[in-house]
Amino acid sequence: MIDLHTHSLFSDGELLPAELIRRASAIGYKAIAITDHVDQSNIDMVIPRIAKAIKALKGFIPIDAIAGAEITHVPPLLIPELVKEARRLGARIVVVHGESIIEPVAEGTNRVAIEAGADILAHPGLISTEDLLFAKEKGVVLEITSRKGHSLSNGYVAKEAMKFGVPLSINTDAHSPGELITIETARKILLASGIDENRIESIFETSRYLVEKALRRD
Repeated sequence: MIDLHTHSLFSDGELLPAELIRRASAIGYKAIAITDHVDQSNIDMVIPRIAKAIKALKGFIPIDAIAGAEITHVPPLLIPELVKEARRLGARIVVVHGESIIEPVAEGTNRVAIEAGADILAHPGLISTEDLLFAKEKGVVLEITSRKGHSLSNGYVAKEAMKFGVPLSINTDAHSPGELITIETARKILLASGIDENRIESIFETSRYLVEKALRRD
């Protein structure tokens, strides 16, 4: 399992980065990104601390751990500068909290996140055809999620992304250890989202590509 959207206690998760990484490793993860929620108030504190923890663990853990960030509920016009700031501070994976149907995310967030060059647009909800095509053009990956609530739009996202050839990845958005999943569970979620079995490996391949890209940023 490669999981590029998780949370530690540096935002609203339950675990320290070291324990989150250890628990992920114990259930067979190959890579994990810790992408705590950030906005202008905490970005300069959260990302360097996660990066510091991961740097200290290097050589002592059997999986690839990646410092990241999830830009969350930020007014759309402020997102581009925060994406740049996140990368400057050491985020190797930048996620933007998309227009989930269960939260009042500002309209236009999906579009601006894509334009800003985020790596992953998380739980993008009922994303428009225009934004799907823009994501394909920009190489921004859309998320299929195992997260309760956000996953309600998985079927729509999967169907539309496959129609237009937009890259997908599957992540957990885990906030607690019980929300981490095995690769077998990931496969079941993708199948339940309407993705043909013969296309599932390409989704895992997209996640592997994002890991390799993130590690090159080091």
